[in-house]
Amino acid sequence: MSASQRLAELGIELPAVATPVAAYLPAVRSGDLVFTSGQLPTVAGELLAHGLVGSAVQPDFAKELAGTCALNALAAIDALVGIDNVVRVVKVVGFVASAPGFTGQPAVVNGASELLAQVFGEAGTHARSAVGVAVLPLDAPVEVELVVEVAPAS
Repeated sequence: MSASQRLAELGIELPAVATPVAAYLPAVRSGDLVFTSGQLPTVAGELLAHGLVGSAVQPDFAKELAGTCALNALAAIDALVGIDNVVRVVKVVGFVASAPGFTGQPAVVNGASELLAQVFGEAGTHARSAVGVAVLPLDAPVEVELVVEVAPAS
């Protein structure tokens, strides 16, 4: 089953590509790899939450937000090369704006990892980093970037 078919089966529609908030591209291809810029948890251009995870934002909600970030990254990949050209997810990097003492970053970033496994199956398993940070752009609680392998360009 293709990624686009799996998305349809899951009832998930890829959003429009998020407009960059600075001087960068949403995704760049180099050879058979696509690197996304960090994606925030936005829907229709609106940030879904603000603040630190573990205080202003509950970890369970932050996990959902990480899934939204991953979906936005998939939209950037789809716009660049087509989602069905993804061969495998190689790496996920998740940044979690963390309240002092919060150590649940891996559980938060699972929101992105679990979405990718749903969409790509075994090809969605990946290497990963989950990093706690003091603050993220626009006071977002979570940011996710992806590296995916894609089919060779024809």
